Amino acid sequence: MAVENLSTRDKKYLWHPLTQHKLNKPQLPIVKAKGALLFDEDGNEYIDGIASWYTTMYGHGNDQIIAAMTKQMQKLDFVMFSGLTHEPAIELSEQLINILPDNQAKLFFNDNGSTAIDAAIKMAFQYFHNDGKKRDTLIAFEDGFHGDTFGAMSASGLSSYNGPFEDFLLKVVRIPVPQENNLELVKKQLTNILSENSCAAFIFEPLVQGAAGMKFHSAQGLDELIQLCQTHDVLCIADEIMTGFGKTGTDFASEVLVNKPDIICLSKALTAGMFPLSITSCSQKLYDRFLSDEVHKGFFHAHTFSAHPIGCAAALAGISLLNSSEIKERRQYIEKEHNVFAAEVKNHEKIAEVRVKGVILAIDLQLKMERYGNLRDELYQFFLNSGVLLRPLGNTVYVLPPYVITNIQLQKIYAAIKKALDTF
Repeated sequence: MAVENLSTRDKKYLWHPLTQHKLNKPQLPIVKAKGALLFDEDGNEYIDGIASWYTTMYGHGNDQIIAAMTKQMQKLDFVMFSGLTHEPAIELSEQLINILPDNQAKLFFNDNGSTAIDAAIKMAFQYFHNDGKKRDTLIAFEDGFHGDTFGAMSASGLSSYNGPFEDFLLKVVRIPVPQENNLELVKKQLTNILSENSCAAFIFEPLVQGAAGMKFHSAQGLDELIQLCQTHDVLCIADEIMTGFGKTGTDFASEVLVNKPDIICLSKALTAGMFPLSITSCSQKLYDRFLSDEVHKGFFHAHTFSAHPIGCAAALAGISLLNSSEIKERRQYIEKEHNVFAAEVKNHEKIAEVRVKGVILAIDLQLKMERYGNLRDELYQFFLNSGVLLRPLGNTVYVLPPYVITNIQLQKIYAAIKKALDTF
């Protein structure tokens, strides 16, 4: 009997995320990965130009991280984190507090980005509840994205994700992202929101809105919005799930802010894509509001795999790599090459805008959309055919590669983009 290939077997029982299976082509089976390369079952290789959703920043199959995880699983594989603790979690807390913005004091473990956001939102609401106050409103940016669980989805502003659930979401009011030309208008809008609503928290992706198309906004403007919220006793939640661990030029995007967020959410590159784990960190002031002789004022929120020892080991190895001279040099090199490429193509007739922040390169295309049934899907397939994995966001092509990508591999990505500009 003939052996079925992976695509055929996949179609029998699997339901993939963000996929309309009636319209989509079969999923591409990947059987191996190393460094910045993915390999399919036919032996074809693809350069992972987006670090598999910004996670594998130190490369696939990183030997140092694998060794740390292997050593940990041989000593302590898993134990629940309620009533018990363990060294990997303790050491990770010590290492992370060292590099997070200096107002962060406590870490709460979750298991993915969305649940880190949900924990942050619950912390914010309960922070006021424990003080006898009811705050029922969140402030968020237009077109923000924070995840797909209900709290995270409520905070998100992309209707393509939220449409069927709009009637069931938390109360959220939205403001535009701050730019140099609209800051006073946004501040006025925020001031009105703060006076007309009972706001618990302002949640934002600092500096870069990922799913919205890698849109950048003003650091100074964000700083002023945070200050305004904190003046009104509204907590500020920085969603660093995408931006964290070096992608915007500093270890965390929040580092460039004078007014630090009260809560920071981390995942993705936290464990370098090796293990599902996330963290919601907070200030001492927030944590202290949960300390009480009344048991119910504690934070009764939990995930079975919180602080998984193997995930903590992966995160510790990742932090060690993040702070290495080699990775810092690679981050600087990628940013420099992005800027060189951006300068080369910025005046191309098919490009509306090109922008760079850290290792993030984003190119907004201006094409006659009626020529294409689905531009995003056509671009995605075009890049795969060129041996490159890029996942356009609408008409925005972005590159966010592993730090370990080779010079030749990075140039191949640029060449594929240039070829696309000549083709579409």
